[in-house]
Amino acid sequence: MWLLSSKVLVHKSRLLEGFRDCHCHLLPGVDDGVGKMEETMQILEEWEMEGVTEVWLTPHIMEDMPNKPSELRRRFTSLQDHYSGTIKLHLAAEHMMDGLFAQRLEADDVLPIGEQGTRLLVETSYYTPPMNMKAIIDNIKKKGYEPILAHPERYQYMEKDDYKMWKKCGVLFQMNLPSIVGAYGQGVQRKAEWLLKENMYDYCGTDTHSIDHVEFFLSAIISKKTAKKLKKIQERQEL
Repeated sequence: MWLLSSKVLVHKSRLLEGFRDCHCHLLPGVDDGVGKMEETMQILEEWEMEGVTEVWLTPHIMEDMPNKPSELRRRFTSLQDHYSGTIKLHLAAEHMMDGLFAQRLEADDVLPIGEQGTRLLVETSYYTPPMNMKAIIDNIKKKGYEPILAHPERYQYMEKDDYKMWKKCGVLFQMNLPSIVGAYGQGVQRKAEWLLKENMYDYCGTDTHSIDHVEFFLSAIISKKTAKKLKKIQERQEL
């Protein structure tokens, strides 16, 4: 009984009450996320019921999906015209640190995250880092941005020493909440648990791509202790 009472469905954990989601793919029809406006509306309605207060839409910008910030802003305006709910919506992007990113960063043609526009959400391949990752991070800083590394727990090439090194370099970490409930496998879950234990996370996001992702996450089991730790990250994260 004690073991059972220490865990709860995410839906009943109150984890998302007051939550500000800083990573999702809800802007319809621009990447591998939601395809149609109707599904975006469905997800936002679900998030409203869970108590989410703010959502930063972060579509991919990468060589394989070379979205232009100007076009993403136009589509975001269309989304705002369709949505009349209670969640405050913002637009940013998840930037792959590839050749296109280097060009866009140099031209100041990026979509920063945060009210002050001083941070950039970035990612790498899950399997290998960019050859010049340290130089890319340094260039981000020289341009006046703080880098936020999306879902570091999902990078297979990263070990504990790598995480510690990047934190010392001033890189902020954003956890995908589904990682902690096994959405991406046990290896990713173990990394997320270690990073959480070491207090390395600065932000939380859902990385939602579809209504199926939402339903899986809300029906997953989470320990009350873990949910409490995640709430603390949410309370101190600044956007």
